[in-house]
Amino acid sequence: MDRLKALGRIMPRVVAAAAAGALLGFAFEPHDHPWLTIVAVPLLLAALNGISMKAGFLVGAGFGIAYYAVLVPWLSVIGGDAAIALAILEGLFYAVFGLFATQVLKLRLWALWIPCLWVATEFATASVPFGGFPWGRLAWAFSDESLGRLAAYVGIPGLSFLVAFVGVLLYAVLRRGTTLRLRAVALVAGLAIVFGSALIHLSIEGDGQTVRAAMVQGNVPGKGLEFLGRARTVTRNHLQATLDLQKRVEAGTELKPDLVIWPENSTDIDPYKDAETRADIETAVKAVGVPILVGAVTEGPGENERQTTGIVWDPATGPGQRYAKRHPVPFGEYIPFRDQLLPYIKRLEMIGAQTVPGVGPGVMPIRGVTYGDVICFELAYDNVIHDVVKGGAQVLIVQTNNATYGGTGQPEQQFAITRMRAIETGRTVLIASTSGISGVIRPDGSVEHKSAQFVPDVYVATVPVQNGQTLAMTLGGWPEWILTGLGLLGLVLAVVARRRQRVDEDPQNPPAATPSREKVPV
Repeated sequence: MDRLKALGRIMPRVVAAAAAGALLGFAFEPHDHPWLTIVAVPLLLAALNGISMKAGFLVGAGFGIAYYAVLVPWLSVIGGDAAIALAILEGLFYAVFGLFATQVLKLRLWALWIPCLWVATEFATASVPFGGFPWGRLAWAFSDESLGRLAAYVGIPGLSFLVAFVGVLLYAVLRRGTTLRLRAVALVAGLAIVFGSALIHLSIEGDGQTVRAAMVQGNVPGKGLEFLGRARTVTRNHLQATLDLQKRVEAGTELKPDLVIWPENSTDIDPYKDAETRADIETAVKAVGVPILVGAVTEGPGENERQTTGIVWDPATGPGQRYAKRHPVPFGEYIPFRDQLLPYIKRLEMIGAQTVPGVGPGVMPIRGVTYGDVICFELAYDNVIHDVVKGGAQVLIVQTNNATYGGTGQPEQQFAITRMRAIETGRTVLIASTSGISGVIRPDGSVEHKSAQFVPDVYVATVPVQNGQTLAMTLGGWPEWILTGLGLLGLVLAVVARRRQRVDEDPQNPPAATPSREKVPV
């Protein structure tokens, strides 16, 4: 009965936290209300303040599950159970955050430790399980706001820290018991971060050299075709769009590109082994007379294995440089514990062969310019982006296939993430998608071109080549490691303080008697 009463007392806080989580979900595309982040964070902290660790776990879980339910409903395209499972899994990370935040809030420097603990939570979600799912980072919401420009200096983890910190400062202003002086300091600091970011100017100029690239969005056929027919149609759509581009070049209505980019899965049939697919690609390459970066699914390296790749196909030498996707999607491109799960979940058979991750970054020197190739979801992983920039990439390329999620909001979220990567790296990003969204993003995150979905689209852009590195790229992963370490330090301090308090309050362990100052006779 006592437990039921305790649960009844905590449920209003769980509901409030769930409402805060839902608000946070609406901060992101396709809803795009980024400043809800600054509202959601203090609402969560208010729900966590003054409760036990067990209650904090429930409150945090309510927040996290509601957050991801609103953020990634597009996963229900795969299955409603998949969307629910992901929301619960990711919600548990915020349950752990809530459990520890109840104690961290009692520390004197809680306003520092809490946003660090938030970064540590995002680091965990981006790492485990199965390589993590870094889709819910606060930074992604600010691709269209001046605050997002700070990513060029502090990186994505640093920006998430600052967003959480501003939310914490708002909570400090509103928190009962906060002194007038602390409220004033918090208010000034928050306004300084928000309005100070508006003074930042990010250059879109390169180092004097430019390159011209064509992004080809051939579009995909409607549902209902059998596999080979559908796959061949996608390839031929891109072939035809490329041939049409060359006609415009010959007519003088379009400038000749230096490179043509086809998206991920522009062929799902291995061009090394299928003569018809190879012929289609070579027809396109010979027509335009420049290399085409082809997105292909190739067989191997082992039996019943495959890789999602980008292949540089040269008009003179044929297929050359090749990048294999390093972060394939679990339960989308491969099945963890395949032998154990397949007998019980027959739907997983639709995935087909296991996608094997590639080794090494997608750094591709092509005709005097070094490109960094990134494939679809893996652009959300910091190490993939950092590796190509450190490898010398002067322009970034994202090959993607969002056809499964068209019209669900997922393509818009991925496009926003891509914009943040342009800001963070100071590089132009060229995006080629099978069905949208394709486009060109300038180094300051502004959009030069953005295609519609499920229509053919070919865009030729002349973009700057960049050799310098932003401060964020120079710092690399250090901000995340430092902030995560500080978050864990705050956690340790909170645990130590909790144990000391328990000892002081335990009636069975009275404080030791004060030693007598009387002189002991010899």
